[in-house]
Amino acid sequence: MTSLAHQLKRLALPQSDPNLLTRREVASLLFDPKDAASMDRSTFYALGCTGLEELLGIEPAFLEFQDTLFSRASLTLERSVQSKEVNEKLDASISLFLTRLCPYFLLKPAHKCMEWLVHRFHIQLYNTDSLLACALPYHDTNVFVRVLQLLRINDDVSRWNWLHCLQKPGVPLSRGTLITHCYTDLSFMDFICTMVTKSVQAYSGHSGRCSQLRVIFSFYASTIVPALDAVDKVSDTIISKLLPYVQRGLKSSLTDYKAATYMIVCQLAVKVVMETSLVNSLAVHISKSLVKEPVLAKEGLGCLIVLLQNQREGAAGPRAFSHLCSMPALVSTLQLMAAVHDVSPLLRYLLPQLINAVFTCSSGENWITCVLLCSSCSLLLDQYLSQTELSAEDMSALDQCLLPLVRLFESRYIGALDSVLAGHVTYLSSTQHRCLFHRFLSLSMSSGKFQILGDSDTSLLLSLKHPQPSLRVSAVEHLRDIITSGQQSLDEAFLKDAVMDRLQDDVPEVVAAALRVLEMLSDVLDPEDIVSCLLSLLHRVDLSVAQHWLPVLTEAVRLLSHPQLGKADAELLQRAGWRLLPFLVITATQPDSAQLCLASCIARSCIVTRHPLTLNWAQELDEVMKRSSEPDFVGLANERLVSTLTKNLANMEHFSRRDLEKLAQSVEQHQGSSLREKASFLVLTQTLLLGLGNLGETQHLLTAQRVYTMLERPLLETTRDHDAQVSHKEAEHPIVVPSSSSEALTLYLHRCGQQPGEQLTREYSFVLISLLRDFISSLRCHDTSFKGKVWWNPEKLDTNTCCYLGLLCRLFAVIMSGAGEGPTTGSFRELMKLLIQVHLREPVMLFRFLCVLWGYSCNHGDQLDLKVGAVLQTQALYMGRGLLSVQSVAMLEELAAANSPVVPSLLCCLCSPVREVRRAALGALQNLSGASTSPFQPIIEKLLKTSEELIADPAYLSTALGVLHKQCVSSKVTMQQKKLETSLQQLLQCVQTPCCPSYSAATLLRVLSQVNGQSVLSALLPVLDRLLDQSSPDAPTLLQDEAQLMQLILGKYSEASAPLLAKDQNCLDLFIRALKTSTLPHPGIPSCQIIALEQIMKPFFSALGDDMVRQKLLSAMFDLLVEARSPLVANTVSSVFKAIVIDGQLVANELAPPEKPKICVTVQQTRRSKMNQSGEAGPDGGVVSWHRVTLILELLQHKKKLHRAQMLVPVLFSLLASLEPGSGDQSNMEYTKQLLLSCLLNICHKLSPDGAPVAPDVLDEDKFSVELVVQCIRVSNMPQTHHHALLLLGTVATIFPEKVLHNIMPIFTFMGANIMRLDDAYSFRVIDKTVQMVIPALIKAHQLSDITSAAHLDAVVTRIVHVFADALPHVPDHRRLPILTQLVTTLGPARFLWVLMLLLFKLHATQAASSVTEKVSLERDVDFWISLCCQFEVADQLSSLINILKFLLQLPDDKDDAPVKRSVGRRGGKRKEEEEKVEDLIFSLEAHSSKELRHFKFLCVSFMAQLLGSASFIEKIADGSDVGDESLQQLQQKLLEEILCYLHSVARCVEENADKPTTKFWRVLLSKAYDVLDKVNALLPTDNFITVMRGLMGNQLASVRRKAMELLNNKLQHRTQWDEQQVTMLLQLAGDLLSIVRKGHNKVTEEVADQAINRQTALYSLKLLCRSFGSDHQEVFVPILLQAVEIVTSAEEEKNVTGSALLCIAEVVSTLKALAIPQLPRLMPAVLHTLTDRKELLTSEIYLLSAVTALQRVTETLPHFISPYLQDITSQVCRLTRLVETSCSSSSSSFAQLSACLTSLRGTLATKLCYSSIVVDRKVRTCIFIIIIICLCFTCNADLEGCYINKLCLLAYTIYHLCISECSLWLFVLQLFDWSKSNSKERVLTFYRLCDRVAERLKGLFVLFAGNLVKPMSELLQQTNGAKTDELLFDSDRGEDKNSLLLQFVLDCLNKIFLYDTQRFLSRERADALLSPLVDQVSAHMPVWSSQCRTADRQAAKC
Repeated sequence: MTSLAHQLKRLALPQSDPNLLTRREVASLLFDPKDAASMDRSTFYALGCTGLEELLGIEPAFLEFQDTLFSRASLTLERSVQSKEVNEKLDASISLFLTRLCPYFLLKPAHKCMEWLVHRFHIQLYNTDSLLACALPYHDTNVFVRVLQLLRINDDVSRWNWLHCLQKPGVPLSRGTLITHCYTDLSFMDFICTMVTKSVQAYSGHSGRCSQLRVIFSFYASTIVPALDAVDKVSDTIISKLLPYVQRGLKSSLTDYKAATYMIVCQLAVKVVMETSLVNSLAVHISKSLVKEPVLAKEGLGCLIVLLQNQREGAAGPRAFSHLCSMPALVSTLQLMAAVHDVSPLLRYLLPQLINAVFTCSSGENWITCVLLCSSCSLLLDQYLSQTELSAEDMSALDQCLLPLVRLFESRYIGALDSVLAGHVTYLSSTQHRCLFHRFLSLSMSSGKFQILGDSDTSLLLSLKHPQPSLRVSAVEHLRDIITSGQQSLDEAFLKDAVMDRLQDDVPEVVAAALRVLEMLSDVLDPEDIVSCLLSLLHRVDLSVAQHWLPVLTEAVRLLSHPQLGKADAELLQRAGWRLLPFLVITATQPDSAQLCLASCIARSCIVTRHPLTLNWAQELDEVMKRSSEPDFVGLANERLVSTLTKNLANMEHFSRRDLEKLAQSVEQHQGSSLREKASFLVLTQTLLLGLGNLGETQHLLTAQRVYTMLERPLLETTRDHDAQVSHKEAEHPIVVPSSSSEALTLYLHRCGQQPGEQLTREYSFVLISLLRDFISSLRCHDTSFKGKVWWNPEKLDTNTCCYLGLLCRLFAVIMSGAGEGPTTGSFRELMKLLIQVHLREPVMLFRFLCVLWGYSCNHGDQLDLKVGAVLQTQALYMGRGLLSVQSVAMLEELAAANSPVVPSLLCCLCSPVREVRRAALGALQNLSGASTSPFQPIIEKLLKTSEELIADPAYLSTALGVLHKQCVSSKVTMQQKKLETSLQQLLQCVQTPCCPSYSAATLLRVLSQVNGQSVLSALLPVLDRLLDQSSPDAPTLLQDEAQLMQLILGKYSEASAPLLAKDQNCLDLFIRALKTSTLPHPGIPSCQIIALEQIMKPFFSALGDDMVRQKLLSAMFDLLVEARSPLVANTVSSVFKAIVIDGQLVANELAPPEKPKICVTVQQTRRSKMNQSGEAGPDGGVVSWHRVTLILELLQHKKKLHRAQMLVPVLFSLLASLEPGSGDQSNMEYTKQLLLSCLLNICHKLSPDGAPVAPDVLDEDKFSVELVVQCIRVSNMPQTHHHALLLLGTVATIFPEKVLHNIMPIFTFMGANIMRLDDAYSFRVIDKTVQMVIPALIKAHQLSDITSAAHLDAVVTRIVHVFADALPHVPDHRRLPILTQLVTTLGPARFLWVLMLLLFKLHATQAASSVTEKVSLERDVDFWISLCCQFEVADQLSSLINILKFLLQLPDDKDDAPVKRSVGRRGGKRKEEEEKVEDLIFSLEAHSSKELRHFKFLCVSFMAQLLGSASFIEKIADGSDVGDESLQQLQQKLLEEILCYLHSVARCVEENADKPTTKFWRVLLSKAYDVLDKVNALLPTDNFITVMRGLMGNQLASVRRKAMELLNNKLQHRTQWDEQQVTMLLQLAGDLLSIVRKGHNKVTEEVADQAINRQTALYSLKLLCRSFGSDHQEVFVPILLQAVEIVTSAEEEKNVTGSALLCIAEVVSTLKALAIPQLPRLMPAVLHTLTDRKELLTSEIYLLSAVTALQRVTETLPHFISPYLQDITSQVCRLTRLVETSCSSSSSSFAQLSACLTSLRGTLATKLCYSSIVVDRKVRTCIFIIIIICLCFTCNADLEGCYINKLCLLAYTIYHLCISECSLWLFVLQLFDWSKSNSKERVLTFYRLCDRVAERLKGLFVLFAGNLVKPMSELLQQTNGAKTDELLFDSDRGEDKNSLLLQFVLDCLNKIFLYDTQRFLSRERADALLSPLVDQVSAHMPVWSSQCRTADRQAAKC
């Protein structure tokens, strides 16, 4: 944002915010902005009122806002359209409310109130500071965050911008951040302190201790104290900020505020050592606070101790000590603190001060007063009063001892002693104590005032103020006795106060006694005090209601005539005489009245008889008193008094203004409501009126003005009160006022005597009207010449005339106020007639006077000291209207003449803002319309037709006259329009008239505001000339109205009148003269030059039409700017220059130096002039005014409206060329150089905003000197100059790229060597702009189709990047990342990021060789490299990694191998520098060693691994913005290809360098490369991984394909869950893998070993795919089985490939199941054939294992379909089993796996294959039966339990019988039963064992054919029962065990038959056959068969 935008934004008002005009979102504290937009205003208002009511229940201080912020009127108040004053009041009210709301901020009612304020008054925009001050103490709450989010603080210039970072995340403000900002931003610290003072002020007067402000004080202390603690150094600025608030806090009476201040003072004391004066000041304030409010005594003393402990010794002075000694609890508090803390710092300060004070203390009141008398003296007095048991002798001795001490106290500390004695007087309870107290008082010299009076039982001091008058009289008498006796001395002050206080008593007896004492003290007291007190007594008592005071007043008058006072100053007696004049007025009619007696007494007093104004009044009063019985005595007496006073005034020899002022002052002082005051006012005013005639002109007018001022107010008041009191009937009958003032006064006083106590307003007004009549008659003006002038101009009149005219106007005003209505209307109308007859005889004179009243309201000078309001103006207009209606036509013609002021004055009234004034003026104009020959008649006629509009709108007159003027200047001009034009010109002539008042002329010009044009301006030029002459420095100051008139005339220089400047040279000269007039005409009005400058706006300047005039004005403006000393002028010129549209050639003419005059000189003179020529010579030879040039260039910086800006380019470059080194003071010229460069930059932006080339006809390329700009960079040492030049070059690069490219490398070399090392935002911005503009232009210029140009571009860019990389170590750390990021962004990260990274690697590799801290620097650099890479997109980073790998592959393995490894291009000759390759620029093998090469490679690979594993890179990958992008997948595939190629290369190097010293390096590098591979693989998303792997499988390199398959296998082995989409993609890989498996895919050049390995890996991958997904996608793997079978059946295949194929077959067949059946005819023979090759099997265990595994999996999977191969399978299994058992390596893992496979295979053959073939072949079934019989025969002779064959036979039998039919099974069982009966008894045991197993497997089916077994079983039960028979079935050595086992099998078989019987197997016959043997078995006793017997019993029981 530009600086101009910042300024505009700062000046923007909140109401201009566009968000206020939309309702989509509304700022809200409680609601969502969108929800708030849907709510109406009444809802918010109700919410706010509810909150206010709830707050009022808590705090009544909010009551005043109920009628303001929350009133109904606020619903319609829109503050954005209100005036400034209204908004200021509103802001003050809102600020006060928010301040009081702060303690309740967290309450819900507060939120409701704030919601209303936000919605209605937009406090978040207008009152941001107040709102934050309310919320800031709660900065750690969510409510504060919500308030913060309402604010607009995102602008950098906002003082709250530092909180902007909290708005979006919505987190509260942390305490640490708050404290840090507090001490870093002192304005914020001041804000916090001011917030506290405002809160205290807001609650002052509403609550005592302001407990609700505790949260404010807590926030204040908890913020300021930690801030002081956190700041490193407490500066003087911080102390000066805090000190005023600290002092205010220490003076505060609020406990919490003071406590917080104590904490701040302590922190300051601990943190910084302050100056001595400051420490002393703080100590004094703390001490004062302890004396005033001793609530925090302990805390305050603790603060003082900390202050003294941490500051310099002796810093605190004695002032603090004096205050501390006044602290009552000082000692006790210190004693308590000393028990816990160390108080020695305070004691070290107190003790020296205390000792010094004791020895150096002088007399007077000081600290020792409080210490000694408040403690010692009080204690002494208490002890003295307690001595009630001492004898008289002891008491006398004690008195003698105490007498010196008491006298010492009294002489030196009288005030303190008096306070102690006065305090004890009120507590004397007993008589004995009272006597002792009197005895103690006798020791004091001034004990009289504490003497206890016997009659009042109190002291003299208290008796004088006793509530009982008698006691006060007694006390005063006692005081007089003391004075008379002189026994006890009393101090003068006590006597004076006692007497003066009693003279103010309201009881006459007390006052009389006090007067007697006063007379005795007349020689002691000050005479002035005595006179003042006596006069006050006289004026205080009104004898008309308190006649009993007459003796007292008479005595007071006598004392005033006391000889002692007569010796005093004569001036004092004169003043007393003036104050006694009111008492000479007679108001009582009775001869014996108290008032008359007092008046007579005063008249005879020496003060009055000697006063020059009252000479002979005593004799006159004596004569008048003889007629006291007459009815008119009062009038006669006062008339004689007036006559006497008037005569004395006339006879005064030294009568002067001073004496007259005293009389007038006496009249003013005695205005009051009592009868005496009113009467004296009337009499003395009449005296003044009678004395006016004897005065001179000036004295007459000044006195008259003063008299009228005294008469005006009571006259208006009495008239108003009288009109209000009279009834309607009285109002109908006019009252006749007495003809003379004497008669009126007599009538008034007579009525007062008749009706005492009544106001008598009517009679009083009679006197005032009479006095006003006399005033009108007495007033005169000695110089009446002004009355003959056309305009009565107060501005031109002298002081006396203005005074006279002002009195006339004031008389007119007061008469008009009384002449309207009421009983005195007639009297006032007579006064109006009198006024006109005496002073305004002629009609013309009267109308001129009325014109003054009509227009005087516009006069700001107020020469008449008159306020003409709308009422008076309206009255004067109506009077003029009435007078005009009765005038003759001739008089009307005269009044409406061209030189008459009547019509202009009435037109001025028509623009009055008061409607009634306009109505009255229009009426007067209507009556004036009869003057048909008047030059104003056309205007009057037009205006009278629009009377309603004129009355309705005060601005309509200007509009109407503007329309008339436009009609006059139209193309078709009629006779009527000519008359109108003449009328308008006549109005302008009125303005031009010198005698016309300036305020009237200014008002006329305002009326003519829309009348503009050349003729108008031409008519006003003389007035402007006259005013400019008066504005000269030697002339008097212009009046305000004259200044406004000049302002209005200059305003006529408008667009319409602009052509006149080219036509009339005088008009142009006057305007330029006004531009150069800097005198301030009047305070508050801008100077002429400012006014004239403001007229030069865009329309005016454009309408001038002549470039010469524009040039002159422009030159004058620039001259004004050069000569101006006022910043306002400079700002105005700047504003004007910005606003107007200027041609560039005009500015160029001003910048160009003046041409030198061509003078013919000799050759010698020419040479001498060249030698002496200064450096300021311009390019054209003239002298350059650099100051003027600099100012013009400053204006051009922000100039936008500039046409043909290219015209400035030659001049600017010419000026720039003149600023060569040595041409002047280079430090002063640098700024000018920067301005020139900046202007050139702005011109470039204007000519090419988008950076496009400029047409040659607009700006020729040759005119732009890039070399000169580069030269500025080279020769200048100023960074700012460098910055401007670089920015200019960056811009020029887009316009003229070829010119810049010739100097590109010097530019960037300079940047790297200088600017990049600077750590400032501006330098960083310059680099940013230069890179953004120069480099794109460079790239654009080289975007050609040929390869050579592209290579050259890469080389140039690489050199530029090299500059940045080399300069990076010198760049500040926090600037490195932004600079390089911007550089790469501009260049294109995909193309040049890898170049920068490699250059950084090279820089580190070359520097690390000589660095000791390589590890630390490497970690730091790698972190920076990762941060740099992660500034760009993932695709750019992957591209860079690919390019880095390609670059590494191009590098030779070692430096010695360089000629071999380099490309063919290197074979050529030596190339030029511009043809050098990028690779050589990045890392030159000639310039670096082998070690650096290896280090470089290692850095590259290590960085790739760390980048791919960094959290930043992983976050970008996880961001998901590029996931699924096809281009990103291609990059990932390419990256894997390159890393795999690089792995192959490194692996080869490992093998080649196995025996060399570098082998360790290559192994580590290989490890790092594999780490990179793993990181890439780990970062690939599964979908991308599959796609990339598929691409890699098509790579030309076998190693890449193999590694891709290995990565795929690894992924398949370790991942168990796949998405359906991923499964589909993985299955698509099967085709690629099959392609690898097939031989035809590979190229002929490939090695056979790599081919075989890849085929094995592919088969393994297919196997894993089948294992993972074959069960759900069987059809996909059918081709795989076909290919694998093809490999197995091929005899030419390698055994390893065949083995892998066999394993794949095993997996695929187990998955495909039935789908593999078609391949069995080809597969099984091949597999069996494989097993027959004994030689191969023995040489390859893996091959053997693969074959057996395949056979085992096929056999298990398809057992039903391999019967054709059963014999071969069985044969091979037996052979392999034997082979494994006899093998010598049977202990290996492969043989173990082989053994397990064979075991499983044998089990399969035994359990699954046999019955399958039996079902098919009857013969085979017979063979199986025979085999089973043979086996059973074999088992009969074997062990009963452990024979393995027995178990197998049983297992085979049980499985076999499940596969045959019931019939076959029945036959088979019968055959076995027959078999069991023959040869051996053991067969029976075997048979029943088989039966038991079959019954268990067949369950219910076995019951079907078990009926034939019941009888044999019954017999066997009997045969095996030892209790029934002696010979058991088995009688061999193990016969018992066999019998038991047989019994168990039989019983188990029976149990199963019974258990699963569902066919009613157990019939009666069978039950009978089995029941008895079973019972016998249960009851049988078999002692030998222990466990077997028990088992048999259980089985038998079950059966």
